[in-house]
Amino acid sequence: MDLVLEAADQHLLTPYVYPAWWPEGEPCRQLLSLFVITNVGALALYLLFGTLSYYFIFDHELKKHPQFLENQVSREIAYALRSLPWISVPTVALFFAEVRGYSKLYDNIEDSPYGWSGVFLSMLSFLFFTDMGIYWIHRGLHHKLFYKRFHKPHHLWKIATPFASHAFHPVDGFMQSLPYHIYPFLFPLHKVTYLGLYIFVNVWTISIHDGDYRVPRLLRHVINGSAHHTDHHLYFDYNYGQYFTLWDKIGGSYKSPTSFEGKGPHDYLRKLREK
Repeated sequence: MDLVLEAADQHLLTPYVYPAWWPEGEPCRQLLSLFVITNVGALALYLLFGTLSYYFIFDHELKKHPQFLENQVSREIAYALRSLPWISVPTVALFFAEVRGYSKLYDNIEDSPYGWSGVFLSMLSFLFFTDMGIYWIHRGLHHKLFYKRFHKPHHLWKIATPFASHAFHPVDGFMQSLPYHIYPFLFPLHKVTYLGLYIFVNVWTISIHDGDYRVPRLLRHVINGSAHHTDHHLYFDYNYGQYFTLWDKIGGSYKSPTSFEGKGPHDYLRKLREK
């Protein structure tokens, strides 16, 4: 995140926003800047990719499903917009620790002992590490001690749209993002790669709520896509994973998506029309 902060200081904050006497490296200034940047960035990613997905990928026929709520899209957006600033508070604390040099993020490819191969390996390990972490955190949030208070609001959307992707209780949203932020404190990761992965995970989160169940046949039971996550919203105790089905299969919570078996939401709507 220090790359973004540095660019913001250079092109906007130092010459136009902050007084000249306030040093760029001063902690309070960094915290304030990170809070604004994090909120603006999260809002931009959510609204931009959520809108693109909603208008160009999401099947609007799903809005005719009986479990699609009245005014659901506006309610999803409103809930997300209320939650994002609160989610950003602990997130900014972790970004601040990164900026202050406590993470294992590095600037140059040469700083990695494995060069470019190390960059590609770190991308793969990031995906597998975060998928594992999110699985167990997500599953834990379904425990009766936490579900009603923190995770139930996200399950209000049985037939989700892309805008449901970030419509979490703030504690729920931060906890499920925690593996992303922990990774660079445990393992070396290139800074630009980290920014790219941060964008990717936000887009992926939107994509598994977009109602587009198409997955290459060979990967249907490997990739945790929108079909899997739709069944999670509908049937509660299945498919907790983020990118892959590995941990659901290990944990005994894997469910073959109903949409792959002719019993999904689109099939339900088709049968309603036939009646």
